[in-house]
Amino acid sequence: MQTLSADIQTTPAAAPAEPAKYQRVKVSLLGRYMLADRREFPCQVIEMSPGDSCIIAPEMGKIGERVIAYIDHLGRIEGEILGEIDGGFVMSVKAPDRKRDKLAAQLTWFANKDILNLPEDRRHSRQVPDIRHSKIILEDNREYRCKIIDISMSGAAVEIDVKPAMGTPVTLGRMRARVVRHFDDGIAVEFSSVQQVFSVVQANLRAE
Repeated sequence: MQTLSADIQTTPAAAPAEPAKYQRVKVSLLGRYMLADRREFPCQVIEMSPGDSCIIAPEMGKIGERVIAYIDHLGRIEGEILGEIDGGFVMSVKAPDRKRDKLAAQLTWFANKDILNLPEDRRHSRQVPDIRHSKIILEDNREYRCKIIDISMSGAAVEIDVKPAMGTPVTLGRMRARVVRHFDDGIAVEFSSVQQVFSVVQANLRAE
């Protein structure tokens, strides 16, 4: 079983943001990141520790540039670009000790879930918003009332009478998204931009 130990050196790919304390583990987590100029891109985390992260990404940015990322199941992380790897970059993870400890536990779970045949972890993926009634607007401006089942900073599940095709661009409230899944009572959508603050997400869901 893999663990994240404070006594094991970081995998050498780029200089860490601080003296190496953690061991990176191999993961495969999708997400999005935003550079300092506010451009956003999809990404995949392939190795991560509570102190840094190796990311496959289409745009690297500059060494020392601030990065904000939203990684599926882990949530929002931020840091600076430390160096380049093949197909991407390494970024530091800046967080208080309490959040690092929580991240270490999450990464240990992800590193071992396949070995131990653990179920998918949904603890950090979605919440039920205070504002549940909203609307979905299609590209041809047709509008449909919907009800939010749950939401994260990367997407939402909604009850709705229509089911646009997979991949269809939509606007949920005032947020651009695309349809990624169908289920009995509705659809799931993925937002097209990184949602940084959950309260802002809820405000943007309000039906006019």
